[in-house]
Amino acid sequence: MTRASLDKQPHEVASMFDDVAANYDLTNDVISLGQARLWRREVAKAVDARPAQKILDLAAGTATSSQPFARAGAYVVPCDFSIGMLRVGKERHPWMPFTAGDGTKLPFKDETFDAVTISFGLRNIQDTDEALRELYRVTKPGGKVVICEFSQPTWEPFRRVYTEYLMRALPPVARTVCSNPDAYVYLAESIRAWPDQAGLAARLRQAGWSKVAWRNLTGGVVALHRGVRD
Repeated sequence: MTRASLDKQPHEVASMFDDVAANYDLTNDVISLGQARLWRREVAKAVDARPAQKILDLAAGTATSSQPFARAGAYVVPCDFSIGMLRVGKERHPWMPFTAGDGTKLPFKDETFDAVTISFGLRNIQDTDEALRELYRVTKPGGKVVICEFSQPTWEPFRRVYTEYLMRALPPVARTVCSNPDAYVYLAESIRAWPDQAGLAARLRQAGWSKVAWRNLTGGVVALHRGVRD
C-alpha cells in the first residue's frame, strides 16, 4: 500500500489514491461525519452551473463532485491524475468525459472553461501556485474559480479538538472502511500543513485571480474560496 509524503511527489499521490479509489466516497462520508455531502452542495451553489457552460472539475476522482454540474445542464470535464480513480468513475458514469491530467500541466487550451473548480485536491498537488496559474490559464475571461478545501477552524478551543481528531481518531476510523488507512495519515498531515483562509486567498491573488473571497463552512474546518478571471 502507498502512503504519500508531504513533498507530494505526483507518482506517490496518484498511487495512493489508486489504492483507495473503490471506497473513497464512502470513506469521505464516514470520516467527515456526513458533512462531505453538505460541502458538495455548497460548491454546487458557488459554481452555479448553467446549461451549455463548460466546467472543469479538477481532482474530480470518481466524479461524485461533478454530478451537480451535469444535472444543471453544463458540459463537465472530470479531470484527475489518479488512473484508479478515473477507472472507478468511468464504471459509474460511463457517459462522462473523464480526462487524466496533472494540475500543474493541464491538457486543455487557454480560455476553455466558463468555471473551474477543485474540491479537497489542491493541497495534494505538488506546486500549489503553478496549479492556481494553470486554472487561471484555462478559464475564460469573466469566468470563475471555486476551491473547496480543508482550512483552519476559527474557534480556538474547537481547533484543538479538531487537530486531535485528525491525528488520532481519523486513521482508526478510516481503517474500518478503507483498504489503505495510512493514506489518511497523509491526508491528516497535509491538512495540518495547509495555509489558512487568508493565506490561500493571497496565493489566489498572486496567481492573477481578482475579486477573491472566501466563506467558512463547518466553523472553518472547510473554506470555500472564489475568484474571477478579468
